Parts: sequence; C-alpha cells; structure tokens
Amino acid sequence: MRQSNLYILLYSAAITVVCGGLLALASEGLRERQQANIELERKANILSTVMEVNENINVAEVYNRRVKSYVVDYNGNVVEGVEAASVNVEAEYKKPARDRLLPVYEFRSESNPEKIEFVVIPVHGFGLWDKIWGYIALQSDLNTVQGVVFQHKGETPGLGARIASEEIQQRYKGKKVFEGNELVSVTMMKGEGFDYAGDAHKVDGMSGATLTGKGVNNMLKDYLSCYVNYFSKLKQQTGV
Repeated sequence: MRQSNLYILLYSAAITVVCGGLLALASEGLRERQQANIELERKANILSTVMEVNENINVAEVYNRRVKSYVVDYNGNVVEGVEAASVNVEAEYKKPARDRLLPVYEFRSESNPEKIEFVVIPVHGFGLWDKIWGYIALQSDLNTVQGVVFQHKGETPGLGARIASEEIQQRYKGKKVFEGNELVSVTMMKGEGFDYAGDAHKVDGMSGATLTGKGVNNMLKDYLSCYVNYFSKLKQQTGV
C-alpha cells in the first residue's frame, strides 16, 4: 500500500532521532575510554623521541616513573597551577609566541631521578595542506637532538606524509639546534639523496614535498625559539 508523503517524512524523522540518540549515548559512554587512549598516545609519542616504544613497553608505567612535566612561559618561568597535559598546543600555536603556554617534559635517569637525561617539547605548525605537529627531544646539553616525532593531518601520501615515517625522523637524530648561543634549528633541505652527515644543522629533504619540508622547518624554528629563555635558565641550573 502506498504511504502518504507525511507518513514517510514522520517515519524518516523518527528513525533519525532514534539513531542520533543511540549514537550520542554510545559516544558519551565511550568518551572516558577515548580520552584514556588519547592520553596514552600522547605519552607514547613523548617517549618515542627518546627510546624505542613497542608492545613490550608499559607506556604509562615508564612515563609516570621517568617523566616530569610542567609548563613555562616565554620568559622561561614555570607557570604554577597548569598541568602540561592540559595545554592545547594547537590553540596556543594561534597565539603570539610571547603569550603561549609551553609544556615541558623532562625524561629523568633510571638510577638518579634528579638527573635530566632528555628534555622533550611539543611543536606545532602548518604543512602544505593542513596542520602538522609532534615532539622534539634534546639531550642533556640542550643542543643535540635525541629524536623527533612528526604527525600530520592531510599531507600527500608518499610525499609530504613521509614526515610521519621513521626513515625521515631518524635523519634528525644527532643534529644540533644551537650554534654557540644562537638558535639555528635544523633545516630540511630541498631535494633528496644528498649527504648532510657533516652538517650539524641540515637534513636531507623529501622528493616532491618541498613545501611540507618548509612547514617542518618553520614549525621547529618557531617552537624552539619560544623555549630559548627556558633553555638558558635550565642550563644555568644544571651547569651545562
């Protein structure tokens, strides 16, 4: 029997309301688990800059035992009452550099919890198509790169998206971000297949992804410059 247009509209509306309600309930019920997974991924990314993270590593246990986190301002002063995990780095990126809240993650020694082995900071920027972000870890000299983790939202597969690959990220290990007291950062060069082993501030580029490489360069320089005053104060405290 043919149904009236009104019946079809009412039936469709009822289905939409029921399905929407079920999806909302499912989303609310899974929110806590989703947030826990996001937090675990954040901790894993931080640890990945300084050590190998695999299925045999209890990420939460290692992080809680060896990482001390806090927030500093542009002048290098600790911001009291703000947890590093609560800082939305993407939102802070949109602010002028001097106004940003800057999370710091100190990776401490296994044998001596007072000894800082690595300092990890977040970075955020814009690639060719959309946002890029990640973390960079410096050794205790606050100059030598221990490791990086880069991620992206919409870079081109096989081209700019390679910034998320271990192959590209390994190129940064051992590079320097300062030359004397001047922040130089690390620059991904144009083109690929060149040897920059003898240059402390350059890494090989990505074929066909020059603009994404420039985005990474800008991201590193921008965020490292925000932490210069903090690095200076930490060097004085630790005698580096």
